[in-house]
Amino acid sequence: MEATAKPRIRFCEPELGEGTCQSLLISLLRGLCAIQVAAAHLRAEFFPSLRSLAEPSLAYQGLAFFTGFAHQAVVLFFLISGWLVGGSLMAKLGQPQALQSYAIDRLSRLWTVLIPTFVLMLLFGVLAGQLLPNTIDYSPSNSYSLLSFAGNLVGLQTVTMEPFGGNFPLWSLANETWYYLMFPLLLVVVSASTPARRALAMLSLVAIALTLPYDITLYFLLWLLGAAGSRVRLACSHLVRWVVLAVFCGLAAYFRLTGFSDDLNAASFPQDLVYSLVFLLFLCSMHVKADPGSRRLARLGSGATFFAEFSFTLYVFHIPLIRLMQYVGLKVWGGYRLSPDNWIDYGIYFSLLGVILVLSYGSYLLFEAHTPRVRRWLKELLLSRPVVPAAAKN
Repeated sequence: MEATAKPRIRFCEPELGEGTCQSLLISLLRGLCAIQVAAAHLRAEFFPSLRSLAEPSLAYQGLAFFTGFAHQAVVLFFLISGWLVGGSLMAKLGQPQALQSYAIDRLSRLWTVLIPTFVLMLLFGVLAGQLLPNTIDYSPSNSYSLLSFAGNLVGLQTVTMEPFGGNFPLWSLANETWYYLMFPLLLVVVSASTPARRALAMLSLVAIALTLPYDITLYFLLWLLGAAGSRVRLACSHLVRWVVLAVFCGLAAYFRLTGFSDDLNAASFPQDLVYSLVFLLFLCSMHVKADPGSRRLARLGSGATFFAEFSFTLYVFHIPLIRLMQYVGLKVWGGYRLSPDNWIDYGIYFSLLGVILVLSYGSYLLFEAHTPRVRRWLKELLLSRPVVPAAAKN
């Protein structure tokens, strides 16, 4: 493959196994993107805005630049989600109870993290005196209400209500939740055995797309690109691969400096589409076996897997932790703002980021790490077991 003179693209069944540079890259990016989002939000909450400073130091400009890729990180989350979730469903489609199993997998993935995080957010609010038990009601205007709690579990944040407890990164989980529903409907439209099923799936898909905010529906196209990319293999030389990677990094830096860096919407979609296509081209070229004897790759793979495992918990849990840190700062030191002109404050910033990582990992061990066990229990409880012929029982 490495001797290929001319790049070749072929289509095949999704292969999501371990042992390839592709799987290593996906794990690495999942961890790095979650850390990038947490670092960006921590800087924004504790340091002043770069634009508010007349003459920011070179050090702070560097920190602001390297912690300013949260927008691109969320785009990568959507692409990788489409690649893993969509690719996995396409590979399993046609198996008995594939859609029922898929639904359990998606709900257990979300709820084993969201439910305990929401409960911890309520406890943080009560302990900090910012939330009284009698203020937890059913009002849709109360972001801590029981209605908000339930609505955020099914992706209604940014659709009909605010993110639970002001945990604003949850907006992207609304996108993910609806993409998890829209993609199997799209597959049913393509593969259903009867016209009636295809028509029902099509009507449901169109109704959802028209009901959702336009930006959520629009970015479903990027999620679909990720799913489609899981079936593409690009055979090319190392040189071509490095050129694609250089273009990808250049585009990321260019869009970071000149493009849209806030919400994902219709205005930012063209830049994100270009960025996504180049990323997927590189990812499709990485379907090569990793050297099993390389200690460097082994260490990199272990680190990538470690951070990837709790990346979802980190993404969901870091804002509540930041709010708790701000409360402690106000109570103990009378404030929590950091100065970009004080080197000690940079040390405090990275220490706080380390605390967020450690506490998020602890939450992962308590809750998210048990997702496979929860899935097995739910499938044993809810899915019917295949009938075993009498002759096969002996």
